[in-house]
Amino acid sequence: MAKPDEAEQAELAARRAELAAKYIAPPESRPKTNGRGIHHAALICSDVEQTISFYQGLLGFPLIELVENRDYPGSSHFFFDLGNDTLLGFFDFPGLGLEPAPEGYGNVQHIAISVPPDAHAKLQARLDELEIPYDGPGRGIEESIYLRDPDGIGIELLADKLMWFGGQWLDGRDEPPGHLA
Repeated sequence: MAKPDEAEQAELAARRAELAAKYIAPPESRPKTNGRGIHHAALICSDVEQTISFYQGLLGFPLIELVENRDYPGSSHFFFDLGNDTLLGFFDFPGLGLEPAPEGYGNVQHIAISVPPDAHAKLQARLDELEIPYDGPGRGIEESIYLRDPDGIGIELLADKLMWFGGQWLDGRDEPPGHLA
């Protein structure tokens, strides 16, 4: 993927600043959200057992449900517990001959999953031990590990608390982060 040149980057930065000023209200005047959080994201996998081995066996997210997809007979629908009442769901669609999706609009770039610092260190050690390739950790702000699941879905494991991003609380709270404690 081609990256913008310096002039284009400056234009894009100016546009981001304009949009942020227009749409992001100060924390004290933001309306309360109508949402309670993400119940689940539903992704498509090519192999149920391989997906279970990755998310439960490698990453330690327990499989908590595995049923037939009510909309497509023969297809499985299954869920992993990501903590904080958040689920990651998958479907398989046997017989459809699906191919991996190309990178583009409407696709998932990656899923960022917050894990406690001790779990983050253990996961990194396990990836090293098994010689599973990953990028990271760290980009100067948070401790992140980037890897791909068996179907190429980008997964980020970060040792930051929810709502902490870019060195600040996104909800405007005024307290020390303690996010790596």
